Amino acid sequence: MTLVLKGVMQSPVTPLKEDFSPDYETFEKLVDFHVRTGATAISWPHHKAESHNLTIAERKALAEVAIKTVAKRVPISIHVSALALEDTFDLARHAQAADADAIIAITPYFWKYPPEAIYTHFVRLGTSIDLPLIAYNSPSYLAGVEFTGEMTARLIQRLPNFIAMKEASFNSEKFFEILRAAVPLRPNFAMIAGVEYLLPSVALGGAGSYSSAGAICPNLCVELYQSCVDADWERARELQYKLSQLWLIFRDQYPSSLKGGCVIMGRPVGPTRPPLPTASPERIKFIEKRLEELGILQTEPHGW
Repeated sequence: MTLVLKGVMQSPVTPLKEDFSPDYETFEKLVDFHVRTGATAISWPHHKAESHNLTIAERKALAEVAIKTVAKRVPISIHVSALALEDTFDLARHAQAADADAIIAITPYFWKYPPEAIYTHFVRLGTSIDLPLIAYNSPSYLAGVEFTGEMTARLIQRLPNFIAMKEASFNSEKFFEILRAAVPLRPNFAMIAGVEYLLPSVALGGAGSYSSAGAICPNLCVELYQSCVDADWERARELQYKLSQLWLIFRDQYPSSLKGGCVIMGRPVGPTRPPLPTASPERIKFIEKRLEELGILQTEPHGW
């Protein structure tokens, strides 16, 4: 597999209309915005895109819009995880038929599966399609279920299309141990930080990040990544401190705070689908104040 993943990769939110139906026109504008402002890859729908609250038909239709909009300018991977595993396989087949560049999948929801069951699931998924496979590790999200270095090595040996992992444990030891097990077997294996913690991950050999704050401040995210690659550690620390503050803002009432930030930056993406709450006017005002204090309003693109 020759797909190369590195840099600041974007996982867009899902724009919705006031009646909570998908806003396909705005989604097209959002995906294009990400590509034009430096995204090195697109991956959709991660959990901030409200993947749990979308129907399978909606996910397929929106995936087709994203793939068509990207138009091979950068790689695009489709997140195929769903509550019913047969839906996962259906979404994977659809992603391949729609001409995605890869699929990404988390460990199965929501039971605490034993490691061998996780291994077997990913072998089934990886052998069901010809696309590159990206795994998604988020033990805090799934009650401690996680990839280990040993399991990663077994999957690399079994699956020639297993090329990368989104690692969202926020634990540098786990990140490094998986990378240490993977690279001797697959030198180009890409370890991708779950959000903006680029400074610790790139220094350990990480390939980049799937961005959340990039929906608001793509310039800052790209500059941080470049500072890490250039080993400009003083500048990288300064930028990482700022991005860490932003992540804490958006993590509170996630993903509605992120959508609220988009409104402030002149890129309205609609409400959050219930039962998730939509950011209140008071919350948006608070976020705007913090963005001004951090210098984001003055240095980042407004509008589409």
